[in-house]
Amino acid sequence: MSKIFHFIKAAVLGLLLATAFQVRAADDPIKTVYHMSEGIPQATRGLNNIRNHLAADPKAKIVVVTHGLGIDFLLQGATNQMDQPFAGAIADLANQGVEFRVCNNTLQARKIDAGKVAMEATIVPSGVAEVARLQAREHFVYLRP
Repeated sequence: MSKIFHFIKAAVLGLLLATAFQVRAADDPIKTVYHMSEGIPQATRGLNNIRNHLAADPKAKIVVVTHGLGIDFLLQGATNQMDQPFAGAIADLANQGVEFRVCNNTLQARKIDAGKVAMEATIVPSGVAEVARLQAREHFVYLRP
């Protein structure tokens, strides 16, 4: 009888601990990586998605990782299809905690001076490696606008 009691006691304690962990985890911000590699149209969609995302979940942790043509909106003087500059939108989102990361491999391959990258952005060695690292090591949800 005492073995059954100890088993039930251990099972109940385990359930309580699991429930407490789930409640705590539910309060943690959702971490999301937005992957951009297709150029200005994708960046325009992506920034709109991010604004909507933050409006629905202001606590979200968002990192934008760019490579290939996806870095173009983060270059000085970049404009969208309607000739509106991206600089204001980038600054607004950065002020809300959004992080922007630019692939150094792309900068080197395209011979773009790192000084032309928006000041809100950080240069990482590889965009695709950064996306993989965020997903595998930091458990970010992956979105591609």
